[in-house]
Amino acid sequence: MTDFTMEKDADGVAVITWDVKSKSMNVMSRDSMVVLDGLIDDALGDAAVKGIVITSGKDSFAGGMDLNVLGTIREEYKDNPAEGLFEFTMNGHKMLRKIERAGMDPKTLKGGKPIAAALPGTALGIGLELPLACHRIFAADNPKAKIGLPEIMVGIFPGAGGTTRLVRKMGAIAASPLLLEGKLNNPAKAKSAGVIDEVVAAEELLSSAKAWVLNATDADIVKPWDQKGYKMPGGAPYHPAGFMNFVGASAMVNGKTMGVYPAAKALLSAVYEGALVPFDTALQIEARWFTHVLMNPSSSAMIRSLFINKEALEKGANRPAVDDQKVKKVGVIGAGMMGAGIALVSALAGIQVVLIDAKQEAADKGKSYTADYMDKGISRKKATPEKKEAVLGLINATTDYAALAGCDLIVEAVFEDVGVKAEVTAKVQAACPDAVFATNTSTLPITELAKASNDAENFIGIHFFSPVDKMMLVEIIKGQKTGPVAVAKALDFVRQIRKTPIVVNDERFFYANRCIIPYINEGIRMVKEGVEPALIENAAKLVGMPLGPLQLTDETSIDLGVKIAKATKAAMGDAYDDAQDEVLFWMFDEGRLGRKSNSGFYAYDDKGKRQGLWDGLAAKYPVADEQPDLTTVQHRLLFAQVLEAVRALEEGVLEDIREGDVGAILGWGFAPWSGGPFSWLDIIGAPYAAERCDQLTAEFGERFTTPALLREMADKTQSFYGRFGKKADAA
Repeated sequence: MTDFTMEKDADGVAVITWDVKSKSMNVMSRDSMVVLDGLIDDALGDAAVKGIVITSGKDSFAGGMDLNVLGTIREEYKDNPAEGLFEFTMNGHKMLRKIERAGMDPKTLKGGKPIAAALPGTALGIGLELPLACHRIFAADNPKAKIGLPEIMVGIFPGAGGTTRLVRKMGAIAASPLLLEGKLNNPAKAKSAGVIDEVVAAEELLSSAKAWVLNATDADIVKPWDQKGYKMPGGAPYHPAGFMNFVGASAMVNGKTMGVYPAAKALLSAVYEGALVPFDTALQIEARWFTHVLMNPSSSAMIRSLFINKEALEKGANRPAVDDQKVKKVGVIGAGMMGAGIALVSALAGIQVVLIDAKQEAADKGKSYTADYMDKGISRKKATPEKKEAVLGLINATTDYAALAGCDLIVEAVFEDVGVKAEVTAKVQAACPDAVFATNTSTLPITELAKASNDAENFIGIHFFSPVDKMMLVEIIKGQKTGPVAVAKALDFVRQIRKTPIVVNDERFFYANRCIIPYINEGIRMVKEGVEPALIENAAKLVGMPLGPLQLTDETSIDLGVKIAKATKAAMGDAYDDAQDEVLFWMFDEGRLGRKSNSGFYAYDDKGKRQGLWDGLAAKYPVADEQPDLTTVQHRLLFAQVLEAVRALEEGVLEDIREGDVGAILGWGFAPWSGGPFSWLDIIGAPYAAERCDQLTAEFGERFTTPALLREMADKTQSFYGRFGKKADAA
């Protein structure tokens, strides 16, 4: 069974259907490209065929290219992978160009066969690049469908002609949100933007495409860029208007990426250089820049973490081998911000929810969070009043624990206090003894909390990140006695609510917080040392962190930082390093609690908008005359995080480096360009990392001491994915 099949009807239309039987959504493989190319040759060479329609046998068109192909090519061309990648890319261009020219005479531009794409649903990546090579794009009127080119999100750019065709079709400025931001549109918006041509009723999709094919003229199938006198919309680079567009685009890209994302720079170069030459030459330029990006270790790391590894974790790569644990009814205890968010995402996934709080007013307020969310969706035409009613109908807001009867999962999201959580645990188990019990906590040890349960095997930690509806990562924490059914139940639940899970073992701060807290602390330490706060913040952003450590402290609140510091010191005693506490506690005593009080490391106006770093900081902690270089500040901030990741692996908190990398990017935004902490260490190499740690330790203290595992790997010149990636490969 091939991924592409063709049927020729009595009217002379050849319908090529894309249907990868082994997958829920079509993806392009090397073999399927060969099959499609052969079918195109067949149809173009058959005198009885008047035109071609390319469609899908699924309710979607395609999810893109199978990016595992790129790794396979690298292996085949070990001595010169760039040659293999370029050749593969150019072969794709030749196939799509064959579709675009459709057998027409190259001089007269006549005699070609019309080719239309009929998209029943979502079309992403090469799933849009293939239609862009066709002469007319029809899409079913499916508001849930997403059409676009999201490659930039995984560290590459559209390299199958999408970059060149979209810019020549729309102009650089109009195409930039789709190319540089990976913006996805529903069919109606894609049509209004000029990406596709027609939106028709689903039942009329194929008939509409066939009718167009049978009635198209020679002029209808010649692309604008193949016509004499073609001019790029908005102007080419040396046109007065185009010049300003390209200058602005360059500034925008560097402003948004801080220069650390190679794909964005390469895309802009491919667009600029391609706009100066004929179309076929532009495709070669695109292929060369695409290959250039693929050879950059950043892109390989991003593809591995944000596409391959993320997808593997979402599909249950580390799920215990137990029966299906799909959640039918979930109890959420605590209707505050976190509990309300958990109730929302559960109901959106079609799960029955019992939302409990001590007071009915609080429970109702928690349910109203879902109502407000749906109202926003309705105002943006992403939801309907009927959908709102259906989602709210799944949530039972109450104070009655008896309503938990029949729940197969309980998620407790009450105040971060061992006593309060123990009291709730007892109440829940009295009302619903057979359910898996999950406690939502970011700091409290799961093994300790499980002591309040009479079934520690079915007790587990689930750490949601706030706000729940926006944050994609969920950290699942196994206590010492947590059993495989509880782990599978948590993983299946996270999959149902369409988030990405990582599973870690129980240790102080688990994984995410144990890595992000040192980042925050290092930034605050530098303030105390007299490092310019603006240097600290900008150094973080210039190395790819979404927020500087001082801004992040303001966002999470300074009083929370004080609370964590006090609790950690109480637990660790003399082993606790309190160097940053002086600054933090002083800010707290000054009443500067962060964004929530409109005062923190940053100053804010009355509406809560940041106005720059607070000048009172320099009065208390004067800026030193001699400042460290940018790289030193960046290394302090990065190594503070990655060394904790290594220690987490060393201590068994992490069991899979894929979870360490994916969790870091999705959980706290660790420099996505790097692919995550372990990928970053592989990029710079273990020997250099160990050497740099020794230097940082000598200059700044024992917290930068090289972990024994990293030292061993440096001595053996090993990489993390070379040593620990075998488990990932086996999975």
